[in-house]
Amino acid sequence: MNKPRARLTKREQLMKSALELFAKNGIHATGIDAIVERSGVTKKTLYAHFMSKEELVVAVLRQYDEQARNEIRRQVENGGKTARGRLLAVFDFAEKWFQQDDFYGCLFINAIGEFSEKSAPIRQICMEYKKSLKGYIRELCEQAGASNPQGLAEELGMLLEGATVTAQISQNPKTARIAKRVAKVLIDKGIPKVG
Repeated sequence: MNKPRARLTKREQLMKSALELFAKNGIHATGIDAIVERSGVTKKTLYAHFMSKEELVVAVLRQYDEQARNEIRRQVENGGKTARGRLLAVFDFAEKWFQQDDFYGCLFINAIGEFSEKSAPIRQICMEYKKSLKGYIRELCEQAGASNPQGLAEELGMLLEGATVTAQISQNPKTARIAKRVAKVLIDKGIPKVG
Protein backbone atom coordinates (compact mmCIF):
# COMPACT_ATOMS: atom_id res chain seq x y z
CA MET A 1 0.00 0.00 0.00
CA ASN A 2 1.39 3.40 -0.98
CA LYS A 3 1.80 6.00 1.71
CA PRO A 4 0.06 9.28 0.98
CA ARG A 5 2.50 12.04 0.06
CA ALA A 6 3.03 14.56 2.79
CA ARG A 7 1.73 18.00 1.93
CA LEU A 8 4.34 20.64 1.43
CA THR A 9 4.65 23.37 4.01
CA LYS A 10 4.19 26.96 2.81
CA ARG A 11 7.97 27.42 2.94
CA GLU A 12 8.52 24.27 0.88
CA GLN A 13 5.88 25.40 -1.65
CA LEU A 14 7.64 28.74 -2.02
CA MET A 15 11.06 27.14 -2.46
CA LYS A 16 9.80 24.53 -4.95
CA SER A 17 8.03 27.17 -7.04
CA ALA A 18 11.00 29.53 -6.88
CA LEU A 19 13.38 26.76 -7.97
CA GLU A 20 11.22 25.88 -10.96
CA LEU A 21 10.92 29.52 -12.03
CA PHE A 22 14.60 30.36 -11.43
CA ALA A 23 15.68 27.33 -13.46
CA LYS A 24 13.35 28.12 -16.36
CA ASN A 25 13.42 31.93 -16.48
CA GLY A 26 16.47 33.03 -14.50
CA ILE A 27 16.67 34.66 -11.10
CA HIS A 28 16.49 38.32 -12.14
CA ALA A 29 13.63 37.63 -14.57
CA THR A 30 11.56 35.93 -11.86
CA GLY A 31 9.67 38.38 -9.73
CA ILE A 32 8.18 37.86 -6.29
CA ASP A 33 4.67 38.09 -7.78
CA ALA A 34 5.36 35.13 -10.09
CA ILE A 35 6.70 33.04 -7.19
CA VAL A 36 3.69 33.89 -5.03
CA GLU A 37 1.26 33.10 -7.84
CA ARG A 38 2.95 29.79 -8.72
CA SER A 39 3.17 28.64 -5.10
CA GLY A 40 -0.36 29.66 -4.13
CA VAL A 41 1.03 31.46 -1.08
CA THR A 42 0.47 35.10 -0.19
CA LYS A 43 3.19 37.73 -0.38
CA LYS A 44 2.80 38.24 3.37
CA THR A 45 3.56 34.54 3.92
CA LEU A 46 6.59 34.73 1.64
CA TYR A 47 8.01 37.63 3.66
CA ALA A 48 7.24 35.80 6.90
CA HIS A 49 9.63 33.06 5.75
CA PHE A 50 12.17 35.11 3.78
CA MET A 51 13.11 38.71 4.49
CA SER A 52 14.04 39.37 0.86
CA LYS A 53 14.19 37.78 -2.56
CA GLU A 54 17.94 37.33 -2.08
CA GLU A 55 17.34 35.35 1.10
CA LEU A 56 14.89 33.13 -0.82
CA VAL A 57 17.41 32.66 -3.65
CA VAL A 58 20.14 31.70 -1.17
CA ALA A 59 17.85 29.17 0.54
CA VAL A 60 16.77 27.67 -2.80
CA LEU A 61 20.36 27.36 -4.05
CA ARG A 62 21.58 25.78 -0.81
CA GLN A 63 18.75 23.24 -0.85
CA TYR A 64 19.28 22.50 -4.54
CA ASP A 65 23.02 22.13 -3.91
CA GLU A 66 22.37 19.40 -1.34
CA GLN A 67 19.83 17.61 -3.55
CA ALA A 68 22.07 17.76 -6.62
CA ARG A 69 25.14 16.47 -4.77
CA ASN A 70 23.19 13.54 -3.32
CA GLU A 71 21.55 12.68 -6.65
CA ILE A 72 24.82 12.75 -8.57
CA ARG A 73 26.58 10.58 -6.00
CA ARG A 74 23.70 8.11 -5.83
CA GLN A 75 23.45 7.69 -9.59
CA VAL A 76 27.21 7.55 -10.15
CA GLU A 77 27.75 5.01 -7.35
CA ASN A 78 24.93 2.85 -8.75
CA GLY A 79 26.08 3.34 -12.34
CA GLY A 80 29.64 2.04 -12.07
CA LYS A 81 31.03 -1.10 -10.47
CA THR A 82 34.63 0.18 -10.53
CA ALA A 83 36.15 3.60 -9.90
CA ARG A 84 36.87 3.90 -13.61
CA GLY A 85 33.27 2.93 -14.33
CA ARG A 86 32.01 5.55 -11.87
CA LEU A 87 34.02 8.23 -13.65
CA LEU A 88 32.24 7.34 -16.88
CA ALA A 89 28.90 7.11 -15.02
CA VAL A 90 29.22 10.86 -14.34
CA PHE A 91 28.49 11.34 -18.04
CA ASP A 92 25.64 8.80 -17.98
CA PHE A 93 24.11 10.88 -15.20
CA ALA A 94 24.55 13.98 -17.37
CA GLU A 95 22.81 12.34 -20.32
CA LYS A 96 19.75 11.45 -18.20
CA TRP A 97 19.70 14.97 -16.80
CA PHE A 98 19.96 16.58 -20.25
CA GLN A 99 16.98 14.50 -21.44
CA GLN A 100 14.61 15.80 -18.78
CA ASP A 101 11.79 18.06 -19.96
CA ASP A 102 12.74 20.63 -17.32
CA PHE A 103 16.43 20.79 -18.27
CA TYR A 104 17.33 24.47 -18.66
CA GLY A 105 21.06 24.07 -18.09
CA CYS A 106 22.92 24.15 -14.81
CA LEU A 107 21.17 26.36 -12.27
CA PHE A 108 24.55 27.27 -10.76
CA ILE A 109 26.15 28.25 -14.08
CA ASN A 110 23.07 30.29 -14.94
CA ALA A 111 22.98 31.96 -11.51
CA ILE A 112 26.68 32.84 -11.48
CA GLY A 113 26.15 34.52 -14.85
CA GLU A 114 23.52 36.77 -13.28
CA PHE A 115 25.62 37.84 -10.29
CA SER A 116 28.91 39.36 -11.37
CA GLU A 117 30.01 40.81 -8.03
CA LYS A 118 32.61 38.42 -6.66
CA SER A 119 31.49 38.82 -3.06
CA ALA A 120 27.79 38.14 -3.78
CA PRO A 121 26.54 35.31 -1.51
CA ILE A 122 24.68 33.75 -4.44
CA ARG A 123 27.90 33.62 -6.48
CA GLN A 124 29.73 32.06 -3.52
CA ILE A 125 27.13 29.26 -3.22
CA CYS A 126 27.51 28.50 -6.93
CA MET A 127 31.29 28.39 -6.64
CA GLU A 128 31.07 26.09 -3.59
CA TYR A 129 28.87 23.68 -5.53
CA LYS A 130 31.24 23.59 -8.49
CA LYS A 131 34.23 23.11 -6.17
CA SER A 132 32.44 20.24 -4.45
CA LEU A 133 31.60 18.56 -7.78
CA LYS A 134 35.20 18.84 -8.93
CA GLY A 135 36.31 17.45 -5.56
CA TYR A 136 34.04 14.44 -6.03
CA ILE A 137 35.45 13.82 -9.50
CA ARG A 138 38.97 14.09 -8.06
CA GLU A 139 38.02 11.57 -5.37
CA LEU A 140 36.90 9.16 -8.11
CA CYS A 141 40.17 9.77 -10.01
CA GLU A 142 42.15 8.94 -6.86
CA GLN A 143 40.13 5.76 -6.29
CA ALA A 144 40.77 4.74 -9.90
CA GLY A 145 44.53 5.17 -9.45
CA ALA A 146 45.06 8.17 -11.72
CA SER A 147 48.70 9.20 -12.00
CA ASN A 148 47.61 12.87 -11.71
CA PRO A 149 44.16 12.88 -10.03
CA GLN A 150 43.96 16.68 -9.87
CA GLY A 151 44.82 17.12 -13.54
CA LEU A 152 42.41 14.41 -14.69
CA ALA A 153 39.64 15.83 -12.47
CA GLU A 154 40.19 19.28 -13.99
CA GLU A 155 39.94 17.85 -17.51
CA LEU A 156 36.84 15.77 -16.78
CA GLY A 157 35.20 18.65 -14.90
CA MET A 158 35.77 21.01 -17.81
CA LEU A 159 34.41 18.40 -20.20
CA LEU A 160 31.27 17.99 -18.07
CA GLU A 161 30.72 21.77 -17.85
CA GLY A 162 31.20 22.14 -21.59
CA ALA A 163 28.73 19.33 -22.31
CA THR A 164 26.20 20.93 -19.95
CA VAL A 165 26.37 24.34 -21.59
CA THR A 166 26.34 22.81 -25.07
CA ALA A 167 23.28 20.68 -24.22
CA GLN A 168 21.52 23.76 -22.90
CA ILE A 169 22.25 25.85 -25.98
CA SER A 170 21.72 23.14 -28.60
CA GLN A 171 18.93 21.28 -26.77
CA ASN A 172 20.83 18.11 -27.69
CA PRO A 173 21.22 15.60 -24.84
CA LYS A 174 23.64 13.58 -26.96
CA THR A 175 26.40 16.01 -26.00
CA ALA A 176 26.83 13.83 -22.90
CA ARG A 177 27.64 10.82 -25.09
CA ILE A 178 30.21 12.81 -27.01
CA ALA A 179 31.74 14.03 -23.75
CA LYS A 180 31.77 10.44 -22.44
CA ARG A 181 33.77 9.27 -25.48
CA VAL A 182 36.33 12.02 -24.89
CA ALA A 183 36.33 11.25 -21.15
CA LYS A 184 37.14 7.60 -21.89
CA VAL A 185 40.21 8.69 -23.87
CA LEU A 186 41.34 10.96 -21.01
CA ILE A 187 40.70 8.26 -18.41
CA ASP A 188 42.57 5.61 -20.43
CA LYS A 189 45.49 8.03 -20.80
CA GLY A 190 45.50 9.14 -17.15
CA ILE A 191 44.84 5.87 -15.33
CA PRO A 192 47.35 3.06 -15.79
CA LYS A 193 45.78 -0.28 -16.69
CA VAL A 194 46.40 -2.99 -14.13
CA GLY A 195 47.53 -6.44 -15.26
